[in-house]
Amino acid sequence: MHPRRPDGFDGLGYRGEPGPGGRASEPGHWVSSPPDIPGSRNLHWGEKTPPYGAGTPLGLNEEPGLGAAGPGAEQLNRFAGFGIGLASLFTENVLAHPCIVLRRQCQVNYHARNYHLTPFTIVNIMYSINKTQLILFIGNSVKFMAEAKGPRALWKGMGSTFIVQGITLGTEGIVSEFTPLPRELSHKWNLKQIGGHLLLKGLTHVIAMPFYSASLIETVQSEIIRDNPGILDCVKEGIGRVVGLGVPHSKRLLPLMVLIFPTAVHGVLHYVISSIVQKLVLFVLKRDNSHNLPTESSTSVQSMLDAYFPELIASFAASLCADVMLYPLETVLHRLHIQGTRTIIDNTDLGYEVLPINTQYEGMRDCINTIKREEGMLGFYKGFGAVIVQYTLHVAVLQLTKIIYSTLLQNVS
Repeated sequence: MHPRRPDGFDGLGYRGEPGPGGRASEPGHWVSSPPDIPGSRNLHWGEKTPPYGAGTPLGLNEEPGLGAAGPGAEQLNRFAGFGIGLASLFTENVLAHPCIVLRRQCQVNYHARNYHLTPFTIVNIMYSINKTQLILFIGNSVKFMAEAKGPRALWKGMGSTFIVQGITLGTEGIVSEFTPLPRELSHKWNLKQIGGHLLLKGLTHVIAMPFYSASLIETVQSEIIRDNPGILDCVKEGIGRVVGLGVPHSKRLLPLMVLIFPTAVHGVLHYVISSIVQKLVLFVLKRDNSHNLPTESSTSVQSMLDAYFPELIASFAASLCADVMLYPLETVLHRLHIQGTRTIIDNTDLGYEVLPINTQYEGMRDCINTIKREEGMLGFYKGFGAVIVQYTLHVAVLQLTKIIYSTLLQNVS
C-alpha cells in the first residue's frame, strides 16, 4: 500500500531554501525531470543542465528560455520527457498489473506446492489462468458452474489500486496540512523532522489500510466466481470494514488493530529503503555524468537523456530493492489482511481450479512461525518469479522508449 514511484527528500528545495553552500539556490539551477509527470517532482540541487535545448550555454545573442536549437527543439524535448515518464508510469501501473495479481495470489495461497520462485513457472501459470475455461466448483454443498473471464482475470482490481493510491496521496496531503508533520524534507533536515516525516508516512498507511484490504481482496479473488465489481466498491468495502457493516466475514477475520503495526512497518520501511536507494543511484549517475562535460558536439538528444533518464532509473532501482528486501514481510501482511474475508483464489498450482482461504493466524508472530514451520523459509517468497517478470518488463519498456525517442530526436534534429 505504497506508491510504486517513491517520493524523495528534496521537495522543498525549489522554494529557495538554503542549499549545501549556505545560500539560497537560484531557480535556474534546478531541474525537474521529467516535467508534468506525477512522482517525478523532486528537484536536485546543483543541476545546471538546461531543461531543454542543445545542452550548451546560452549564447549572448540568444533569447532567454530558448536553447540553441530553437523553440521547435524545446517543444520536442518537452514532449519527449513527458512520453518517457508516461511510458514508465504505464509500465508500473498497467502493464505490470498481471504480475502483481499473480504475485499476491501466490503469497496468500498456503495450499500451494509450487512456489513459483522463477519467471518460467509464472509465465506458464499466467497462460493457464488467462484461458477461458469452464469450472466446476463445489463448496458448502452447493454446485455451480462459472466461466472464466479470459484476459480480464489478470487485470482484476486495477481500478481499486489507483483509488488506494489516490486515497494515500490525499490523506498524506490533508494530514500534513492540519498537523506540523512535514510532508517533505528540506536539505537542512534534522532528526526531529525525519521522525515527523516518517510518522506522517505511517499514519497515512494506517488510515488507508481498510481500503488497501478491500483492494487486495479484489486483486486476489478468483474472477470465475465474483460479480463485476464497481469502481468504488473498494471504498464502500473499506468503510464497511471500519464500521463493521457490509459483506459478512468469518470469525477468523482479524481486527484492524492487529493489522496496524505490520501495515505501518511495511509502508514506512518500503519508503525508507526506496528513498535511500533512489538517492544513492541518483548520486552515482549524476557523478558519472558530471565527468562527461558537455562539448560543442553535444546534441539535444543526449541532453534530454541525461536530464530525464537518471531519475527514472533511480526510481526503478529503488522500487526493485524495496520490493525484494521486504517481500517476506509483504507475504505475511497480505495473509493477515486476507484472513477471514471468505476469499476464493485461483489454484496457482494448476490454473484451472479455485481454492478457499481458511487460515487461522492469531497475529503477525503466529503467521511468521506457521509459515516457517509448514512451508519452510521459501514459503515467504512464494510468487517471487512474478517480481522478476514485472521488473524485466519495466527494463524492456524503458530501453525501448529510450531507443525510440533517441531515434526520433536525431531524425528531427
